[in-house]
Parts: sequence; C-alpha cells; structure tokens
Amino acid sequence: MSTLIAFALFIAAMLTSLVTGINMIFAILFGLVLFTLLGLHRGFTLRRLWTMAWAQGKKVLIVLRIFLFIGAITALWRSCGTIAFFIYYGIRVITPPVFILVAFLLTALISFALGTSFGVISTAGIILMALARSGGVSELVTAGAILSGAYFGDRCSPASSSASLVAAVTETELYANLHAMLKTGALPLFVTLAIYTVLSVRHPIVAVDEEMLRALASAFRISIWALLPAVLMLLLPLFKVPIRHAMGWSVVSALLITLLVQHMGCWEAAKTIVLGYTPADSQMAHIVSGGGLISMWKPAVIVFTTSLYAGILEGTGILLPLQEQLEKLAGKWGLFGTMTAVSLLCGTVLCNQTIVVMLSEQMLSDVYGKKGASREELAIDIENTGILLSAAIPWNIACSIPLAMLGVGPAAIPYAVLLFVTPLCYGLTKKHFYPSRRPAQKERTA
Repeated sequence: MSTLIAFALFIAAMLTSLVTGINMIFAILFGLVLFTLLGLHRGFTLRRLWTMAWAQGKKVLIVLRIFLFIGAITALWRSCGTIAFFIYYGIRVITPPVFILVAFLLTALISFALGTSFGVISTAGIILMALARSGGVSELVTAGAILSGAYFGDRCSPASSSASLVAAVTETELYANLHAMLKTGALPLFVTLAIYTVLSVRHPIVAVDEEMLRALASAFRISIWALLPAVLMLLLPLFKVPIRHAMGWSVVSALLITLLVQHMGCWEAAKTIVLGYTPADSQMAHIVSGGGLISMWKPAVIVFTTSLYAGILEGTGILLPLQEQLEKLAGKWGLFGTMTAVSLLCGTVLCNQTIVVMLSEQMLSDVYGKKGASREELAIDIENTGILLSAAIPWNIACSIPLAMLGVGPAAIPYAVLLFVTPLCYGLTKKHFYPSRRPAQKERTA
C-alpha cells in the first residue's frame, strides 16, 4: 500500500506541474524525497539508500558532461552562423511542390548534427512555420514534419543526450547503438520520405518570404566556414573519435569562426557560451536566440535526480512484483510489444522522456536477460519506443513544449510520421535484425 501511495503522490505531482506550468524539477525532487521515505519505511538506512542511488547516478555523469558540450554548441552554432547557414540555403532550395519534404529533411539534418530536438525546433522550426503561414501551407502538416525531423536526430545523433542516456543506463557502447539505430531506421526513413513527398505535393507553398532570407543575410555573414563545426561533428565520430572530443573540436571551431568571421568580441563570446546567444538584430532575436551552458541546468538536474531515485527503486526491489507481471506479458506479446506498452504507460503517466528511459530499463532489464536478449537489444528497443513515442503524447513535455514553440495544437501529431513509422517498421522487421537470442553481455548487479 505504501508503494502505491508513493507512486500516486509522485504522479499527482507530475500532473500538477504539467497543468500549472510549475517547473517539473520540483516534481522530480519531490519524487526523490518520496522514494527515499519509502525506502526508509521498508527498513533501509539512509546510508544504504544513498549507495543505491549513487550506483545509478554515476552512470549518467557522462551524460551531464555531454550536456555542457551541448550548451556551448547550441550557443556557438548560433553565433558563428552555422544554424543560419543551414536555414538560409535550406530555404533557397525550396520549390512549391517540396516544401514539406524540405522541412523534414532540413530539421532532420540539423537535429542529427546538433543532437537536440528543442534546439532545432526553436530555430529552424520557427522559421519554417513562419514560411508555412506566409506561404499558405497547412500549419499542422508542417509542424508534424518538423517534429519528425527534430526527433530523427534526438534518436540517433552522436551528440544526442537521449542516445547517451540510453547507452549509460543500459551499459552499452554508444557507437554500436548508433550503428544499430541507423540500420533499423533506414526503412522508416524511406517510408517517411515517401509520405512527406506525397504531402508536399498536396500542400505546396505559394511563395517563400524573401524578407526572411534578407534578415538572415544581414544578421550573419553567411560563409562556407560556418559549415566547419557541423562537418567536424558529423565526420569525426565516423572515424571512431570519442563524441566528447568531436564536440570539443566543434566548440573550438565555432568559437574561432564567431571571433574571426562574425567579428564578435572575446568577452561577448565568453558570455555567449555561458548565457546563450542574443543577436544584435532584434528581428532575429526571437528566432536564433538561445543556447549556452545555463540552458542545460534544468535537463541536467532532471536527468541526475531521476537516476538517483531509479537507483533506489532498483536497490530496494520495489519494482520486483511489476517485473514478474511484465515477464508474463513478454511471453504473450514479445519483448518489443512489452517495451512498447511500458514506454507508452510511463510516457503517458509520468510525462517525461528521461523517466521513460530510466523506468523502462529498470522494469524490463531482467526480463530481457531471462529471455536471452542482449543489452544492445534492450537499448535499441528503448530508442525505438520510449524516445519517439514520448513525443507523440500531447501532455508529455517531449511533445507539449515543441508544439507550443511551433504555435500549433495536438492535431499536428498524426503528421509526425517518423514517430509512428519507426516503432511500427521495427516491430515488423525486428526478427531480421535480431534473428537469434544472445546472452546478455553483462549481468546486472544485485
């Protein structure tokens, strides 16, 4: 009964945060207090509970370091003109019959390079929505294409914090996961491109607002050098350069371009890294402002705190009764069907992508092990369900915040084709990717 009360209070706190707009960090911290008290009630000492919490918390330290790089990159790619370059030339190639397709491809490319869905939506997404409104294109279809493109990179980019988080909690190798995600994502991408090609023809743009292009050209020096930070980010991981090193080189190159090409002062550049970028041109301020180390403190606190109470839930065995029921369900629905159900339940009730990743691993890791599935299979199943399906739940922050940025409602979600096609295609073809069961590479500690 005490467990049910604790979870009920935590869910109530999450829903209250979502409805009232109170920062979700408070609900997450409240959850940590609740599960700590639950552990004390079950007879564990505070010292023992901290040991459990830290065992899981230290796994995500690598993700917190990635957050610092993302904060610097999202600011400097703005200030050096990388984002402006992608948007400027992306808009240049738009012709009436391909607008929706270009919207998807442009946001997918930037999200793969940048690794953050919110960063893409708050820059390229806003501009593309402005073009759609001025050009007479359906806002819902455009927003769906942007959402699909943004989560393409959030799922499989080397710079994605979500990909790093999944690798950390499942104790798998990031690059091996990325290779599998690209492999399992090929068919969904092909299907998505075909659907957006049809939607592009059915929803052509009347005209492209040239004023937007002129504003970008006047606010930035649109130079080929602006591509260098993105090229380094995309190519270095292909040569097995650790992602932190690739991100570091991207930061250095973007800083040099900011100083030498965009002619920003050293002090202003330093402030940009910490506080984010704000252009001098007020017309561009609402489009390309943002980023910086300070922008990452909230997601960092959420991820770290979530990992702490995930460690408590695991160490105290609170989830064991549920795991037994999930093992039975896996016997009927299969591992991927069970993972899909758990992801949807966690994403619907707890409204947070990070919690979905943590709890999916907690509840199903042993089930996968008993069924002879590898840790890599567990990681890819989480990527192909929880990461994407969270963005298809209207009240989940992975969906509600992007829709608010784009200025549309939940009616745009059905047009976010990639979010649905990926788990569907993977579920139908999974036997091709994992034709036989393999023993887990690493047993979970008790």
